[in-house]
Amino acid sequence: MNPDVETSDWATPFEQGNGNQTTTWEACIAFHARLAEAFPQHYRLAEIGRSDAGAPLHGGVFSSDGVFEPAAARATGRAVLFIDNGIHPGEPEGIDATMALLRDLCRDAAVRQALGRTVLVCIPAYNVDGLRERGDASRVNQLGPEAYGFRGNARHLDLNRDFVKGASRNTRAFWRWFVAWDPDVFIDTHTSNGADYPHTMTLIATQPDKLGGACGAWLRDTMLPRLYAAMAGRGFPMCPYVNPVATIPDDGIADFPDTPRFSTGWAALHHTIGFMPETHMLKPFAERLASMRALIDASIDIVAECGAQIRTLRAADRAAFSAATRAPLSWALDETRHTMFLFSGYRAEWQPSRIGRWQRLRYDRSAPWQREIRWFDRLRPVAQATLPRGYLLPQAWPEVAERLREQGVAMQALPADCPLRAEAWRIESFAKRPLPFEGQHLHTDLRLRIEPLSGVARAGDWWIPLGTGRDRLIFETLEPEGADSYFRWGFFDAVLDRKEGFSDYVFEDEAERLLQAEPELAAAFAAWIAEDPLRLDDAEASLGFIHQHCRRWAEPAWRRYPVLRIVEPQKLGFAAI
Repeated sequence: MNPDVETSDWATPFEQGNGNQTTTWEACIAFHARLAEAFPQHYRLAEIGRSDAGAPLHGGVFSSDGVFEPAAARATGRAVLFIDNGIHPGEPEGIDATMALLRDLCRDAAVRQALGRTVLVCIPAYNVDGLRERGDASRVNQLGPEAYGFRGNARHLDLNRDFVKGASRNTRAFWRWFVAWDPDVFIDTHTSNGADYPHTMTLIATQPDKLGGACGAWLRDTMLPRLYAAMAGRGFPMCPYVNPVATIPDDGIADFPDTPRFSTGWAALHHTIGFMPETHMLKPFAERLASMRALIDASIDIVAECGAQIRTLRAADRAAFSAATRAPLSWALDETRHTMFLFSGYRAEWQPSRIGRWQRLRYDRSAPWQREIRWFDRLRPVAQATLPRGYLLPQAWPEVAERLREQGVAMQALPADCPLRAEAWRIESFAKRPLPFEGQHLHTDLRLRIEPLSGVARAGDWWIPLGTGRDRLIFETLEPEGADSYFRWGFFDAVLDRKEGFSDYVFEDEAERLLQAEPELAAAFAAWIAEDPLRLDDAEASLGFIHQHCRRWAEPAWRRYPVLRIVEPQKLGFAAI
């Protein structure tokens, strides 16, 4: 930021303050609107949706030469850089940094030259509801600013856990804005909690193994080294997000597994390179803000130079995914592989607590150190599946259809009833988290089997083909084993309940007959008892097992995942896509 503007008419609220103040939502949007009015040849601001509390959500577009529409950007081969600010309004550095950046881009030809032909898209303040809940008491571990917004939105949702489930109106607006622009690089600005260390800026990048393909390799081998070098050159030596493998960073740090509930993990479903810069909470606000501006500026330099290459890599990755026969669905840290990273830290000490009978951790800032530590920067796939030609989503599940459509997924309604041959997942067992997480009880510990299914597809059911450019998003949300699939988030829970039951005294005679009539049932019952002979003491459990597993009284839809895998789409009246 240029100190010469601090007293000008274009000073941001931060620049006008004492160095420890962040803008309000009202002042932020007024500043963006004034820029758009004064420099319409470069900057446009529009309402792109509404928050859950009914407040307007804005999106901005900056172009050096008047390219303000997604179609025009694609037609002219422009790289698109997307900056999202204030998803956690208590972490506001990106909000203030982007205001100053856009002001400088509008007013300074040299700054515009650095951007080149890149189109810069932004959301000035994403969690509007949280930003308007201004206070100074919710960020107990953070040094400044004096007042800031609250992490939750009007529905008390953490919006950086909502990118797949789409429970918030903000998220649905974000989907539409993101899909329209299809950005090549995405930056979601944050402030970090955690250990103490000298670094001001830490970085979560889209995990390269999980991003995969040509983009993942280029991110690891080219873009990240350049970004780290650029930040060091700008006076902010950066380190990976400090996610200790033990208690303190001395023992090593590990990559963050950004599943699609998070912004960068969701962006990866679109083959977009994502960054979540996390400034360090215990640095002064002005220093954190300056480091965020440095990170954004460094990213602009790389995208301006390499944008065409990134676009080529993304197109190649989309084509490669569509051509693949199998793909990963969930990931875990590879503890057998690591690289070494030159880390700056403080000596960690354990001292007796003055509150209770325990040892508390303290970092001694008078004892800094610098040495190489282990960085576990590799993930390995832990679940995979074959890719079908597409999926059939019954029209009985409109909540899922609406979400997919708003995320850019192409769907076609069947024009008439037709014979159906498909593959169906059967949910053999699962666990549900006992406590809610962001309004849902997530499913874990899935055990599945796949089975053939013949029947009738109904007119109006949705045919969702693969091969349309959104394959990864479709695959990871509709396959139940996906790390953040719609099944795991509870959108299909109704199929997990049996709809009919039995009375013990009536059913026992029938159960005895069934064990004689169905050898497979008798064998399954015997194996079940062999696992725990005490089960024979529980009449309800034993009769329940027989009722659930017999052919005679089966409920075909019970625990059958309703989204069907289609391997022969022509059987539905559609040509293969």
